Amino acid sequence: MKGSQFLKDTYANVGKSSQYIVVKIKKLDWRHWTAIGIVVAGIAGVIIWLTRPEPAEEVVPIVSTETVTTEDVQIYGEYPGSVTAQQFVEVRARVEGYLEQMLFEEGTYVKKNQVLFIIDPRQYKATVDRAKAMLEKAKAMELKAERDLERIRPLYDQKAASQLDLDNAIASYESAKAEVLMSEADLKQDELALSYTTVRSPISGYISERHADIGTLVGPGGQSLLATIVKSDTVTVEFKMTDLDYQISKARNVNIGQKDSLRKWDPYVTITLADKSVYKYRGLVDFADPQVDSRSGTFSVHADIPNPDRELLPGQFTNVTLLLDVREDAVVVPTKAVEIEKDGSYIFVLRNDNIVERRFIELGPETGNNVVVERGLLPGEQIVTEGFHKLQHGMKARRADQLQVSID
Repeated sequence: MKGSQFLKDTYANVGKSSQYIVVKIKKLDWRHWTAIGIVVAGIAGVIIWLTRPEPAEEVVPIVSTETVTTEDVQIYGEYPGSVTAQQFVEVRARVEGYLEQMLFEEGTYVKKNQVLFIIDPRQYKATVDRAKAMLEKAKAMELKAERDLERIRPLYDQKAASQLDLDNAIASYESAKAEVLMSEADLKQDELALSYTTVRSPISGYISERHADIGTLVGPGGQSLLATIVKSDTVTVEFKMTDLDYQISKARNVNIGQKDSLRKWDPYVTITLADKSVYKYRGLVDFADPQVDSRSGTFSVHADIPNPDRELLPGQFTNVTLLLDVREDAVVVPTKAVEIEKDGSYIFVLRNDNIVERRFIELGPETGNNVVVERGLLPGEQIVTEGFHKLQHGMKARRADQLQVSID
């Protein structure tokens, strides 16, 4: 009961207090209300200030950059090629006969004029002997005709011989001289045929295996090819270039296959062997076909390469690398820094005020992991090489090396 009475008394007191406050509020004028409003506004402002969220810091991406530099860039082209001998000679029998001797070891080095084969010479020796006899007979007839003429001339001068006798003597002498000349020519021809029975090497080089066995009938009526000789201390590398390659080289004032005294470099070639190693000697391009093959759209190019150790064999296939051009003081950037889209190629440049600029550039040839920039960049500018996927034109960025310096 005491508790209930306490609640009733408390409620009565609160009611009286509320009535008192309401009476007091009704007695307030506009000045009091203005003061109250100012106090409430101040309290609200302090509360808002104390509970305000922390301002978000501006996020500036960190990127890696490189300074644009210039360098001499070597432009190469790669082509499939083949190795051919500088000289390749077929040794053939020029007269008919039975092969009697072979005077070399197959696959060895032979010298020029070295005797290789002997063809049965007896028939040709007999022909030479006959030609010599005919020559001696012709000379004897010439001598007789000359003496007859010497006897007729004084008789003709003394009117003891007719003009007909003199004319016949002159004709006999001229005919005898012609017979001598014919016999001499026949003898030279027969001696030449006899010399062909001894087959000699026309060049120095490595000889193949024999193509005819001893006792075989060789020559015009039989097997004529006896062996082949290859001169390979210097070999020729042949490869094909396209019409586009030719147009590009002309645009760079480079004439493939021709020397240029104004050029500081030569269009040399290197070749790659079957084991992927690069051959130790280089060669110079010394020939380019003056016309393009209409069927393939290519033209042949040759380069001679030293081969003193016979590492290269005729018939081998190789990969040929040709120095096409040297671009002096070219602007070069890493290929990874370049973005390509349908409108062109662009790169991000970080200015001195740390503002990023999206700049379109004109690309040139690639060289390794770099690419030549024809237009759009200047030496000394900073280009973004890593982190450019976070960038947009006009935004700020920070260089990673500058951040590292500030931390230190």
